[in-house]
Amino acid sequence: MTRLTIAIPSKGRLKDNAETWLGEAGFKLRQKGGDRGYAAELKGLPDADVLLLSAREIAEGLLSGAFHIGITGEDLLHDLSADLDRDAHVIRRLGFGGADVVVAVPAAWLDVNTMADLEAAGAAFRLRHGHRMRVATKYLRLTRRFFASRSVGEYRMVESAGATEAAPNSGTAEVIVDITSTGATLKANSLKVLDDGVMLESQAALAGSLRADWSEEARATLRMLLDSVEARDEGAGMMLLRASSPIPDAAIESLHLQRAGDLAALCESARARDVARTLAGQGLAPVAISPLSFVFNEENEAYQLFVTKLTPTG
Repeated sequence: MTRLTIAIPSKGRLKDNAETWLGEAGFKLRQKGGDRGYAAELKGLPDADVLLLSAREIAEGLLSGAFHIGITGEDLLHDLSADLDRDAHVIRRLGFGGADVVVAVPAAWLDVNTMADLEAAGAAFRLRHGHRMRVATKYLRLTRRFFASRSVGEYRMVESAGATEAAPNSGTAEVIVDITSTGATLKANSLKVLDDGVMLESQAALAGSLRADWSEEARATLRMLLDSVEARDEGAGMMLLRASSPIPDAAIESLHLQRAGDLAALCESARARDVARTLAGQGLAPVAISPLSFVFNEENEAYQLFVTKLTPTG
């Protein structure tokens, strides 16, 4: 049987945020071999093998089927895969590591504000200089697809090996495609993002490989992980109301509650006090309110959606 293999970022804020996210779902990360180790374990998920890798290595491994699930940037998945629907599936966007992949040009190009302007500038550049305008980027596939979708062809790609934002000032390219979170680095290098030049709004994501060997054991462990993740999110927005007498079905329906036994019901946190007061007024006092950490449900939509995308052979 194939155990579930999970790849997690090995360093930086992405690792810290991923570790916090997993911890909140009840899975504490413990790195093996000290800070320099590349293997780990998740307490609470014993039937999983955990690897610590770079975000790019994680994306590559998911697309090739080297491991089952991983936390990486959406930008890398979209750029490295020629057909993401075939190779991997974003199970859940995680709400951290947010950044945009953008097209940026020198701020001094006052007449270039859109992709259509860029195409016209590229044609003029080739006539003036005898060669095509250069676009420096690490996102080769994403750039080709985006430029083609905007009918921009007057350029040639220059693969960036270092600080892409420095390319125009160093004379190695005229335009860049890069990732940015605040735009401060672009501004510091006298660059501006085109008005319609946001190629992808990216963030960290939990993604599953559609090419990996998915045994029943691996699927069961994934279900355990996702059940806890969903239960944590469900519990975070809910309160438990416990009355001294059975709560009538009519009250459950009219107050839009979720029954949790004869005497108890689940309620959205924002409404909990008002609902408790209403129930107390209906003769069910005292009514206690308790915060919840986890609320488990029978179904898990994120898991079901993912397994439907797997081929019969896994």
